[in-house]
Amino acid sequence: MISAADARHLNHLQVGDIRYAYVDLHKILSRDELSSLPYSIRILLENVARCSPAALDGLIACIRDGAPACEVPFYPNRLMFHDTTCLPALADFAGMRDMVAEMGGAPQTMNPMIPAVLVIDHSVIVERYAEPDAVEKNLDIDYRRNTERYEFIKWAQKSLTNFKVVPPGTGIIHQVNMESLATVVWEGRTADGQPLLHPDDIVATDSHTPMINAIGVLGWGVGGLEGQAAMLGEPVPISFPETVGIRLSNELRPGVTATDLALRITQILRAKGVVGKFVEFCGPGLSKLGWAARGTLSNMAPEYGATVVFFPFDDSTMEYMHLTGRSEETIARIQFYLEAQGLWRQDSLPEPHFDDLIELDLGVIEPSVAGPHQPHQWRKLSDAAPSFRQEILGEREGVIARSSDHDAEYFEPSFGQALMHGAISLAAITSCTNTANPSQMIQAGLLARNAQRRGLRSKPWVKTSLSPGSRVVADYLEKAGLLGDFSALGFDLAGFGCMTCIGNSGSLEEHMERFSDQGLKTVVVLSGNRNFEGRVNPRVQVGYLASPALVVAYALAGTINMDIQNEPLGQDAAGNDVYLHELMPTEEQIQALVSQTVRPELFRKRNAMLWDGTHHWQALSASGSVQFPWAPNSTYLRRPVYLQNVKPQDSAELSIQGARVLMVLGDNVTTDHISPASAIPLESQAGRWLIERGENPEDLNQYSTRRSNHEVMMRGAFVNRAVKNQLLERQPGEGGFALAYDGSVQRVYDAALSYVARDVPLVIFAGFNYGAGSSRDWAAKAQATLGVKAVIAQSFERIHRSNLIGMGILPITFAETANVTSLQLRGNESLEFGGLDALRVGANPVTLTINRADGGQTSASLVLQLDSQQEILYLKAGGILPYVVRKVVAQATVLNL
Repeated sequence: MISAADARHLNHLQVGDIRYAYVDLHKILSRDELSSLPYSIRILLENVARCSPAALDGLIACIRDGAPACEVPFYPNRLMFHDTTCLPALADFAGMRDMVAEMGGAPQTMNPMIPAVLVIDHSVIVERYAEPDAVEKNLDIDYRRNTERYEFIKWAQKSLTNFKVVPPGTGIIHQVNMESLATVVWEGRTADGQPLLHPDDIVATDSHTPMINAIGVLGWGVGGLEGQAAMLGEPVPISFPETVGIRLSNELRPGVTATDLALRITQILRAKGVVGKFVEFCGPGLSKLGWAARGTLSNMAPEYGATVVFFPFDDSTMEYMHLTGRSEETIARIQFYLEAQGLWRQDSLPEPHFDDLIELDLGVIEPSVAGPHQPHQWRKLSDAAPSFRQEILGEREGVIARSSDHDAEYFEPSFGQALMHGAISLAAITSCTNTANPSQMIQAGLLARNAQRRGLRSKPWVKTSLSPGSRVVADYLEKAGLLGDFSALGFDLAGFGCMTCIGNSGSLEEHMERFSDQGLKTVVVLSGNRNFEGRVNPRVQVGYLASPALVVAYALAGTINMDIQNEPLGQDAAGNDVYLHELMPTEEQIQALVSQTVRPELFRKRNAMLWDGTHHWQALSASGSVQFPWAPNSTYLRRPVYLQNVKPQDSAELSIQGARVLMVLGDNVTTDHISPASAIPLESQAGRWLIERGENPEDLNQYSTRRSNHEVMMRGAFVNRAVKNQLLERQPGEGGFALAYDGSVQRVYDAALSYVARDVPLVIFAGFNYGAGSSRDWAAKAQATLGVKAVIAQSFERIHRSNLIGMGILPITFAETANVTSLQLRGNESLEFGGLDALRVGANPVTLTINRADGGQTSASLVLQLDSQQEILYLKAGGILPYVVRKVVAQATVLNL
């Protein structure tokens, strides 16, 4: 991006043979003002001064007034996608090119304006496991199912500028970003062509993007729609954020992991309420918290709703730059620029001032897990079993509720024992959260070594898998001789992708599939970041997050329903009990092996191969073209229905009249509830649609891989088993049901279309934290394509709220303490919304009028909070994509004139 900075704010520095310009923050604020500013806000200030100088005075006033009262236009210098968000984005790009052509514009002008990188990491599934060649076999299956999608990506490579791809089987988006792509300091140009240095800042279409904050890079997750707008040169608008400081003291005790700390902080911050805020770490304990632990903490940002979880660049971060093989030129630019800008944190410097400050003693953190349904449900390790008995089986105060089959047994001769509720069906070392942490991976490997030497093995009903976030992890585990120890317990490498954490866990062990269908309540233990009901596997509603070492330990135990700290995990060959503390390696053993095996040459080797891919990728071919040739019979790629028949002008008004209620939902409805990523069941509406079009029942794939086909995704909306519509006295089955136009109870898809056919707008009501979880744009697209015009909730998670606006849906909240219960809805009411004709930035009062079937009328006060003028533009346009299409066509018209 060419800098638009005011020349008065520029300064220069010499790095080697090059004289660089840079926006000098000391020319914008006094030295005292700058030193008191959180480091994340300093980088935000630089971005505005460089890219949006017209907004700078307002931001400075906001900083000095100490109130979040201004709009901040953020222009990232780069964008990242993973495949299950990028494929829909690319389909949208192709659809927008079609729409531009149909409206008389030049479709080839629809191109990324900033560098965009796709990391293909969310499609591979744990089909094969506990076998030496599972990686290759899972890749074979991946390509067999997804060749059409991957060829589409190759079309995009050839047809779009500024677009690059990290092929399947390489690593996870966040770990690739940290290890390979992040530069910390970015090179650009001034308006007159001078070389320019500025902070490397980013947005990406995954909510866990803040993992990059661990190395001093400002970035956060956005929905696919907002990401597309950023890629086309639009700002990512936010309100000036409140900043919460976490001041660390002391250090973690031996045996306490970064996972334990991350889960505790998740509980603290979710309870405090930090949605939309910046969190930044400071204090004397920070220097004793290494880069790997910082990555684990930053990765968990969306689990408590923070936009950013920032660690200022310091000596520990520079060690990581050297470790990961960054070039000497890159390191020199980092050092000279960050020191000149006051962006290099040192213990001797004053600590910033925050809007709120949390003191945290690292010495009190203890081993823990989180579950059974939410990442913020922190438990002491000893409380894992009681939490399962209390929250899942209904035991209270030592008294077991026997109103159900809680004492049922499920026996399979090959297991050699009966299984009871709490049996672990999946144990997965997976996801970016912990596999980027060498200490934790080596701790798990050494525990596996000690266990297998004592003769212990994972229980036969546990599906085990190891899917690291990058090839480097496998390299150093192999160098340490630990891959064989993992393999002995069934933790063979299964692939390099998100896999289990995103729902790509594959089938359970055969008998466990049957037992689950018969009512056995099984459990997944994983080292990921999310354990929502049914997310990992639709048959497993209970999940616990744990460190990689504890995942191995629970695979040995085979059940959550025991005190893993004090009860034996098994017996050795001599019949002696074996306990967890006997298997856990010491901190000295772990760090000795880390220093021996985690070396810069491993990173340099993998970075050199980053864009190559396996033989599967190299064998694919595709032709480039201005417009994509849609195949009418494709079950993967369809021209988006919401990018057809877009009108040349914005809608005249946003008012909603004669609306009906589609669903009333509770608290913590996640994007997994709204639009699951997991396997498409054969008997589902989406499954039947695919079978009718000739798909092999074995290759229905995941919902996440079908996101470029609206026919599948609309039928997959609200099908999660945990979805409960409170309008209905009785649900006829699992998943979402609603009242159709004729009053009958039907699946949500069918019910919604009965209103769409009559042009009746729909509304969804919900409780707190609506849209928590993954930043999947199809959670908003599904609602929009089903005719939903507004969602009224107690509160929204940040990214889903943005995605709703991006699809032209109004995210409305209840005023003050009101909630949906007070409205006494029955589902046959007609709803009118007043106050939507003159929107402004800030809180817009909205009046809901409820016309009841018996002739009665009730009103309620609501609020539509809008954070930027950009959001108003998107709503008036009917969403981001129509807005962009019209803008491109208008620009082309001006140029032609």
